[in-house]
Amino acid sequence: MVRKRFQAQEPKTGLYYAQNFLKKIGLGKENYYFWKQIGKALLCTYAIAGAVWLYNETSPLGWWTLKPRPKEEWELAHLYEYRQFPYPGDEEAMQEFIAKGGMIGTTIGPKGTIETDKDALNYQKQLQDKKFEQEALKMWMRMRNEVIAELQEQDFDLE
Repeated sequence: MVRKRFQAQEPKTGLYYAQNFLKKIGLGKENYYFWKQIGKALLCTYAIAGAVWLYNETSPLGWWTLKPRPKEEWELAHLYEYRQFPYPGDEEAMQEFIAKGGMIGTTIGPKGTIETDKDALNYQKQLQDKKFEQEALKMWMRMRNEVIAELQEQDFDLE
């Protein structure tokens, strides 16, 4: 009988060391179920995130996307009032609502006035024009004050 110490042992190859290393860091065969669950969770998470992103880009509800509104729009929100819709079946209120211009596709402007030609691009253009006018006014006032200061340095009397 050959002593155990002198028995031929299988040589330790790179594969043996790789499997040993993977087992130590938690990627062995006994960790398969855990990583399978992690993979499923990631797949579901990314699927939901992708669906939300797609819905946000192609939302049928144009007024309810997840995009943030600009600061100017938030500041002007108090000018807009909610429209009171009549109850279904109330013929008199419905006729009054239609007579006031309560049709599909109209928008309500400041303080309840009906504006049918407004859309998001037109609104953005108006906000940009308003900003431009404010900047032009600031620049004009600054230039005016500089000219007044220069003239006062030259001893001109300006009031």
